[in-house]
Amino acid sequence: MSALTKLYRGETRMDFIGTRRWWYLASGIFVLICILSFVFRGFQYGVEFKGGSTFQIPTSGTSISTGDANTAFTNAGAPPQEAPQSVGSGGSRQIVVNTKTLNPARQKQVQDDVAKALGVKSEKISPNTISSRWGHDTTVSALQGLVIFLIAVSIYIALRFQWRMAVGGMLALFHDLIVAAGVYSLVGFEVTPSTIVGLLTILGFSLYDTVVVYDKVAENSKDILAGSRTTFSEAANVAVNQTLMRSINTSLIALLPVAGLLFVGAGILGVGTIKDLALILFVGLASGAYSSLFLATPIVVDLTERAPEYQALTKRVVAKRSSEARRAVEAELAGAGATAARRTGGPAPAPKVGARPQRRRRGGS
Repeated sequence: MSALTKLYRGETRMDFIGTRRWWYLASGIFVLICILSFVFRGFQYGVEFKGGSTFQIPTSGTSISTGDANTAFTNAGAPPQEAPQSVGSGGSRQIVVNTKTLNPARQKQVQDDVAKALGVKSEKISPNTISSRWGHDTTVSALQGLVIFLIAVSIYIALRFQWRMAVGGMLALFHDLIVAAGVYSLVGFEVTPSTIVGLLTILGFSLYDTVVVYDKVAENSKDILAGSRTTFSEAANVAVNQTLMRSINTSLIALLPVAGLLFVGAGILGVGTIKDLALILFVGLASGAYSSLFLATPIVVDLTERAPEYQALTKRVVAKRSSEARRAVEAELAGAGATAARRTGGPAPAPKVGARPQRRRRGGS
């Protein structure tokens, strides 16, 4: 059976749990890089968070480019704070330019100068001033919602499964948030309200994938303490292998349309207004699939096997397997001795001490 067939049927036997320290190391290195980026690079905040003036310039019937707009605003004494963005297509295409905060009189002057430089009517340019307070209020509301969400989900996982799984799920979730935000910092994309929405969106996907794996772990480890056939880590590893293909399929289905938005919409077509949302979704979905398999479940295994009852289970399993291996070796040696005696015509191996003597046949000498 090929590896792909085994993967499709959930019959792979990869040792995800046994190699968990390598996954911890890889995740730790990447999280450290993200934190260093937070400290030394920071984030590039959009106008909604740092405040400023926004100008929307219609381009229908003209050949105005983002470069033309950048030059016009620079010559007018109000250089854009970031590269102008093209929004829409065809007759509804507009160029959006963000500048520092301008008072009404200065805003009107820049509007007239830019309109004259670009050859458009001044009244067609739509100016707007945004206070940084709006972004602050949006962030605070999002954080409040995030805290409530995490508390509710932690309670659900703890009641549905066990508290160790709630800890593993939350740690994996924080890993996804740090990685997604770190990539934003490293790439230098603007942090906008769409970024906050994207962060909240990936939480649900990450937890969904984690709960699917947890459900299989709980199924495989049901009544495991009553026996001595397998350890908790082995049962969890089987669960990860069984859900591997499902996680891959779910992630691909979610990532393909987001990749289209990011690479086709923002990269090829140049629709800059969707790149902030597309990037956070793409990174978050990929990180969520990774953490549910390689972080959440291994963390649960480490926490669970610290408990005395699971340590006792591991000892019973090891002792039973050692005993079975010893009996198998003795049986193999005994079989080999009997075979050698038949070939050479020599005496059969001596019976074991304590074995019952064979009854003599009647009429024998």
